[in-house]
Amino acid sequence: MAEKLSSDAVRQAVRTHYADIARQKSGGCGCGNKQTSCCGTSSPRETSRLLGYSDAELDAGDAANLGLGCGNPQAIAALQPGEVVLDLGSGAGFDCFLAARRVGETGRVIGVDMTPDMLTKARANAAEGGYPNVEFRLGEIEALPVADGTVDVIISNCVINLSPEKPRVFGEAFRVLKPGGRLAVSDIVAVAEMPEAMRNDAELISACVSGASHIDALRETLRDAGFTAIGIVPNEASKELIKTWAPGSGLEQYVVSASITAVKA
Repeated sequence: MAEKLSSDAVRQAVRTHYADIARQKSGGCGCGNKQTSCCGTSSPRETSRLLGYSDAELDAGDAANLGLGCGNPQAIAALQPGEVVLDLGSGAGFDCFLAARRVGETGRVIGVDMTPDMLTKARANAAEGGYPNVEFRLGEIEALPVADGTVDVIISNCVINLSPEKPRVFGEAFRVLKPGGRLAVSDIVAVAEMPEAMRNDAELISACVSGASHIDALRETLRDAGFTAIGIVPNEASKELIKTWAPGSGLEQYVVSASITAVKA
C-alpha cells in the first residue's frame, strides 16, 4: 500500500510545483516532469477557451493566463459593480484581473496564494496591466489572511482540490464571507474511488487530480461549514480534456471538472 502523504508534504509538493511554473520551468496545470500539459494543450489560451473563457476575457488577461484552470468561475459568480471578491489560489492573477473589470472602480479584488514566486508574478502583472483595485496576499487557503465578514464573493479555479484539509478551507471561506455572500468555484471532483497508489502520488496531487473530494463528500463538507443552496454541477465533457493530462493513466474514470456554488445564509 502506498504511504499516505502528510499535509505538510502535500503543501510542499504543491508549492514547489507551482513555483517551478511561475519560473517557467514547466507549464500547464501539472505533470511537468512527464513533459505533457495537464490542461490538454501546449497553449494556455486554447486550454482556457476550451474551459469556457471568451476571447474577450482571454484578451483582457492574456499575460496572466498560465492555463492552470479547469473551468471558468467568472461564468457562475455573477459579479456586480462594487463587490469585494476573494480568489483562493490566485496564481499569476488571471481570474483576479477579470473579476476586477466586473466589479469596477468601486469594487475590490484580493488574491491569496501560498507561493511567493506566483505572488511576485501576479503583482508585476497587476502593475503592468493597471489594476489599482487588485491586491495579492501571501497565505494558505486553510488560514486566510482576510478579516471576518468582509467578502461578497469567493472564486477559485482548480485550487481547493490541492488542499489536504478541505474542511478548514471551507470553514475559512464561510468566516470571511459577509452574510448572504456566495461561493463560486471551478474545481476537480471525484466521481469514483481512486486507487490508493494514485491518490498518494505527489505529482498527481499537484496536477489537480488525486486530491479531489468525491461529490457527496464535498457536499457534506460544505454543509458542515454552514453553507446553504449548495450546487455541484459536473461537466462530463471535461473528461475528454482530462484524458490528456496524463495519457494512459485512466484519470478520466475517476475525476471530472465541476462548477461549485453555495451561499452563506
